[in-house]
Amino acid sequence: MNKVLPLTVLAALSANAAYASSGPESNGFIVDSHLDVLLRNAFIDRDYKPHGIKERAEWGQGVIASYSSGFTQGPVGFGVDALAQYAVRLDGGRGRSGSGGIDFFAQDNDGRAKSNLAKFGATAKMRFSNTVLSYGTQRPALPILNADDSRLLTETFTGFMLDSQEIDGLDVSAGYFTAEQQKSDDSHDTGLNSLTFAGAHYQFNDQFSGAFYASDVQDVLNKQYLGLNYRQPFAADQALILDFNGYNSRLDQSFADSQNTGRSNTIWSLAASYVWDIHTFKVAYQQSSGSTGYHYGGYRNQGGIGDGGNSIWLANSYWSDFNGEDERSWQLAYSVDLAGLGVPGLSYDVAYVRGDNIKTAASGNGHEHEFFNQIQYKVQNGPAKDLKLKVRYSVLRVSSDAADYNIGGNEIRVFVEYPFSLL
Repeated sequence: MNKVLPLTVLAALSANAAYASSGPESNGFIVDSHLDVLLRNAFIDRDYKPHGIKERAEWGQGVIASYSSGFTQGPVGFGVDALAQYAVRLDGGRGRSGSGGIDFFAQDNDGRAKSNLAKFGATAKMRFSNTVLSYGTQRPALPILNADDSRLLTETFTGFMLDSQEIDGLDVSAGYFTAEQQKSDDSHDTGLNSLTFAGAHYQFNDQFSGAFYASDVQDVLNKQYLGLNYRQPFAADQALILDFNGYNSRLDQSFADSQNTGRSNTIWSLAASYVWDIHTFKVAYQQSSGSTGYHYGGYRNQGGIGDGGNSIWLANSYWSDFNGEDERSWQLAYSVDLAGLGVPGLSYDVAYVRGDNIKTAASGNGHEHEFFNQIQYKVQNGPAKDLKLKVRYSVLRVSSDAADYNIGGNEIRVFVEYPFSLL
């Protein structure tokens, strides 16, 4: 028995080494390179309902150009990536700009939003077998660190990142970042000292996958994430999908003191979706517990965490994230793909979420509810192929005794995006 285990491990490692040595085929630095451009016209209007809070709105035109080279040929390949972003403000500025939740254009000292933004970044990368190590401007898309691309321009981080797929079905990631560039400004100095993370995603089989990641933001918090997804097909056009996402986080004492809150939080959600032909019906439950709510995103120099504005992979996250202290929330949602009714590219989503049991200084049972709906159309062919129009309308109401946790109102988002490739 003592001999069998080492031999088994050796055989597995040998098989893995053979798999890794083959690696992805490289056609060269130039041949595999591509240049993609995204034109994005975006408008957000938030009409806050509490008395005395001004309506906020921003409108802009953005251009995001992404260049990615191939890798040089050989056992170790080298390459470069580059990112250029430019935006011009279209709304007029003073009076309605400046909402942290919109974050299109940062405000100057005179209270006027910047009229334009220009941002550039580059990344050097090296590949061996199925492992890539890179340094420079990064846009991580992981549950523990997800750069926000849901506004006009995209958020980026600077540092090292490792992605390894040496074992079939297993994707291992790790990173170390020392700077964050906010969406709405060209400054790299957002106050982030360092952020370290590591974790993996594994596809166990065609139906079941799981992921675990952990991160540490220096002098702010450490956080762990667990995600599980299971899909059970019943027929060619029917399936049940179960999706679990959860975070456990602990704030540093000094940061918790600066926020006048406790240190620990555990938050999780479980969603069950039934897909039936063009229809998807979903129910979800989300629970937050601990001595504080779930903290994520924001910028360090503005009192935020600094770990990416989309680092909340939870079911009940729309305008509100339903992530208050001790909050519990329920969701009913419906989506339809109207391609099945003869309109390919057109889809509609609607959801209702209600949260209660929110603990604040004023109450132990604050509550909120949100009605969300969104219609989206993507051109399927012709000169405007892949042009996408998205219109979203949310109604959020928050009880007065939970006002120091969240603010309600009506929100409209209109996004027009046109991606195309130049290389």
